[in-house]
Amino acid sequence: QVQLVESGGGLVQAGGSLRLSCAASGRTFSWSTMGWFRQTPGKEREAVAAIRWSGGIAHIADSVKGRFTISRDNAKNTVYLQMNSLKPEDTAVYYCAAELRGGSASQEYGYEYWGQGTQVTVSS
Repeated sequence: QVQLVESGGGLVQAGGSLRLSCAASGRTFSWSTMGWFRQTPGKEREAVAAIRWSGGIAHIADSVKGRFTISRDNAKNTVYLQMNSLKPEDTAVYYCAAELRGGSASQEYGYEYWGQGTQVTVSS
C-alpha cells in the first residue's frame, strides 16, 4: 500500500521558516516527479513546487520564488519543502503529491498519489 506522509507543519510567525517533509512508503518514487501543493478553504488547490527524479525543478510558483526550495532524497524516498521568509498568505494545508503520469507538473490531476496534508499557519 502506497503512503505519503507529510510532516513539519505548524504555527510560525511571519518571517520565520519551516521545513516540510514527505516520506513515501510502499514503493519507490526515485524515478517520479513529486510535488507540493497547498489549499486554503474555499480555494482551488495551488501548485507550490515540483521536482523531477533527477532533482531538476519542474515547477515553482511565482508567489514563493526566492523563498521556498524543493529538494529530494531518493535514497530515503522523501521530498522536502524548505520555506523561508514565510508570510501570512502562505497559510494553508500543504499536500505532497507523487507519480506525475502526464501533463504539467503544476496540474494536480496528473498526480496519482497524495498525502493527507499538513497545516501551516503563519501569524502576522
